[in-house]
Amino acid sequence: MAELPPLREVIAKHGLSASKALGQNFLFDAQLLDRIAAIPGDLEGRAVLEIGPGPGGLTRALLKAGARVTAIEMDRRCLPALAELAETYPGQLNVVEGDALKIDHAELMGEPFAVIANLPYNVGTALFTRWLGGEDWPPQWTSLTLMFQQEVAQRIVAKPGTSAYGRLAVLAQWRGQASLAMKVHRSAFTPPPKVMSAVVHVTPSELPEGVSARMLERLTEAAFGQRRKMLRQSLKGVPGAVDALETLGIDPQRRAETLSVEEYIDLARTLSL
Repeated sequence: MAELPPLREVIAKHGLSASKALGQNFLFDAQLLDRIAAIPGDLEGRAVLEIGPGPGGLTRALLKAGARVTAIEMDRRCLPALAELAETYPGQLNVVEGDALKIDHAELMGEPFAVIANLPYNVGTALFTRWLGGEDWPPQWTSLTLMFQQEVAQRIVAKPGTSAYGRLAVLAQWRGQASLAMKVHRSAFTPPPKVMSAVVHVTPSELPEGVSARMLERLTEAAFGQRRKMLRQSLKGVPGAVDALETLGIDPQRRAETLSVEEYIDLARTLSL
């Protein structure tokens, strides 16, 4: 394997700069990128999906760890730099030009895969909720290792009764294990974002019996869509939900953020019958 030039040199050579419109912030710290690549465990020979590789900072760390990487990139300016990286690691990197929100990831990968990405800020939450959704479970992805704004990361791992607890937490935790793997200071990025970042790691767990994912999504959407209101008010648009609260012994005067993930599962199960 040829010695790779420093990432800053690659960016200068190809005239790249982080696009605000695409939510880009580049990471240069090789040690930090190696630590992110190590979070899901040994990657030797494993299939990895990366979204928004940009000039390939994290991609380098994944390839160095032995992963077989499929990278989806919609910024054409970055493709020549990624092509050079593919030449350095023959057979290990497949670059797909396109919008990750419009691509069927399971079909693209065709095998179980880990998702590891410094997600563009403007599509991170949309991709995350998509990976967590759907009735088919377990999913084809084996783990999600994702960089978010720290505020979003905290919402994903939040516990009931906290201000950060909401729909993202329930969606991430009702059939998955979510943890905050590491925090990343804003100064690590070029250009530095206005906020701190953090890496979240999610693995799928057993699917609770008798629960429709669509029903749980609908419940959380209604409950947290009006989180200042009592459940008897916020859930009245979901047929049977208020009666289900009474059946389960859940006080309808409670608010959305006070219900545990288990209580949302019970509520969704009752309405899924």
